[in-house]
Amino acid sequence: MKIAVVAVLMLGATVVTAGAQGLPGTQQQTGPAPAPPAAPAPAPAMTPATPTPAPPAATADSPPPAPGGRPSLLGRVIDLDEAVAIGLEANPSIQQRLYAYAAARYAVDQVLAPLMPQLTGSVSATKSQNVLLSTSPTSGVTTKFTTAREMNQTFLAQVTLSQILFDFGKTMAATDAAKKLAEVSLQSVELQRQLISLTIKQAYTNILFAKRLEQVALQAVSRAQLNLKSAQGFYEVGTRPKSDVVRAEVDVANARVDIIRARNAQRLGLFALNTAMGIAVDTPTQIRDNLVYQPVTMDSVKLREEALQSRPEYKQAKLQAQQSEALLRGATRAFFPSVTGSGSYSGASTELNPAWALTLSLNWTLFDGGGLIAAYRVANANFEAAKANVAASGLDISNQVEQSWSTVTEAQERIQAAQAAVASAQENFRLAQGRFDAGVGTILELTDAQLALTQAQNTEAQALADFKNALYALDRAVGRR
Repeated sequence: MKIAVVAVLMLGATVVTAGAQGLPGTQQQTGPAPAPPAAPAPAPAMTPATPTPAPPAATADSPPPAPGGRPSLLGRVIDLDEAVAIGLEANPSIQQRLYAYAAARYAVDQVLAPLMPQLTGSVSATKSQNVLLSTSPTSGVTTKFTTAREMNQTFLAQVTLSQILFDFGKTMAATDAAKKLAEVSLQSVELQRQLISLTIKQAYTNILFAKRLEQVALQAVSRAQLNLKSAQGFYEVGTRPKSDVVRAEVDVANARVDIIRARNAQRLGLFALNTAMGIAVDTPTQIRDNLVYQPVTMDSVKLREEALQSRPEYKQAKLQAQQSEALLRGATRAFFPSVTGSGSYSGASTELNPAWALTLSLNWTLFDGGGLIAAYRVANANFEAAKANVAASGLDISNQVEQSWSTVTEAQERIQAAQAAVASAQENFRLAQGRFDAGVGTILELTDAQLALTQAQNTEAQALADFKNALYALDRAVGRR
């Protein structure tokens, strides 16, 4: 139930007064940029990466800049930094987040609008006709009377200006909530940038890993072909059975299958890289090799602290808690009245006979069936949930940092073990090949040594790729691009 109360008496009907007119974030691991060649080839020589500046970040007052022209990649070899820069500029999912942020900023103005003066105008004209029947009580005769009104007799033009004078902070609380939502949307832009950066780095590394596997397979084919040639020579002179030749042929075929798989993995990685960069999926992007091992040491405590300062998800959780607090404040202010002033000026009939009015009203909801109380309880519960979400988000981020750092450490240890295994496998293969060529070793011994060397080289390549991806995942966990 709503009642209108005179501003002075705070009780009674709305006062209409005739008078004057109007109311007026470990160091970030950076390496070469994305995209492998369309037709896979051996990995290019390592070249130091040249960092490319990232686009300027968005601020709370202005959205980030729109992407400009995209550089041509034909005939160029790009490094990891350049690939990331291209992706941050061209990926359409980032643009989608930017437009969502712009919409959230405009929503702030929309919520604030009721505090501004409201000006409306109206014009109306009506043509009407009424028919009345009257029966004489004495003669019983019924007479029909027709009354007509033309538009020029009912013409009315009116302009009304209204202004909320005081609403106990209800609108400002809603505006604060909208501002926090806009800041949450801004953090979504940064979150998407970090995710795109991670996707590009992973695709870039997967391409280089596939190239390493291709190189290992090519070396395995060369070794297997030499073994096959030796086995055929021994067979032809009658010192080795036919089975040795067949076994060597199987090794050659298996190594060729590995080449096919590695080249297909490069193509798939190229498609993923181009997609993440926001360019045509079939672009023959060529990338510089950065798959090298450089030991790193970091302080996990400092990494956790940096993550809580940099991660957009944690910032979003805190902003959502602040938005919930603003909504709770608004639900509390809803129990109070609103004071509104308005003025109107109108003209009627063809002569536009002037009329004006000034109104001061106080509107207060005295009872609405418990709706305001329920809304307050909902807002309070949401606020408590948002505060708990901040704590949960902080714990989850700390856990991600520790897990990522542990993965980096494990990958470093695997690289060192794999390098030792490769050295031993190479020596073992050399000895087995020498024994076989001397006629004292078996084909089984030789193929086992060949397989062990190939597996050791594959394991080393996998450890290098895992190390790079672990570093990139750690950067993401800390809140870096």
